[in-house]
Amino acid sequence: MTKVSMTVNGRAMQGEVEDRTLLVQFLRDQLLLTGTHVGCDTSQCGACVIHVDGRAVKSCTMLAVQASGSEILTIEGLADGQTLHPVQTAFREHHGLQCGYCTPGMIMTAVDMIRRHDGVLDEKTVREELDGNICRCTGYHNIVKAILSAAETMGSSETRLAAE
Repeated sequence: MTKVSMTVNGRAMQGEVEDRTLLVQFLRDQLLLTGTHVGCDTSQCGACVIHVDGRAVKSCTMLAVQASGSEILTIEGLADGQTLHPVQTAFREHHGLQCGYCTPGMIMTAVDMIRRHDGVLDEKTVREELDGNICRCTGYHNIVKAILSAAETMGSSETRLAAE
């Protein structure tokens, strides 16, 4: 067993894992953060996307020991208390989910996408960047609308803050 320590959603966490334990397993089974889903075990569906040191990562492709010392953000840590993150709000307002299984990974991917593109996105870019996330229910139309709306909201918020 190997001891791992990391900051998860702003809190210092530690545990002991077998060297082959996937990060998604550590989050779900030991830390009981079950918002990160396991969909395919082959890194193709994106249901397990989290942020590791500020970048979107499929947590089924990373060992927990590799994440030791890292800053981890999961869907559970995205909202600010009772205030949803703008991407979460946009998914709700634009009906960007149906069964909800893919939603945490979609949202975490969208947050990273918006950050990397400085909030300037178009439909083609969003669809291309969602290539690693599978939704079997929605057909993606409302997911794309939600991401574009959130990017606009976040871009407007950052522009307003910079101007003040």
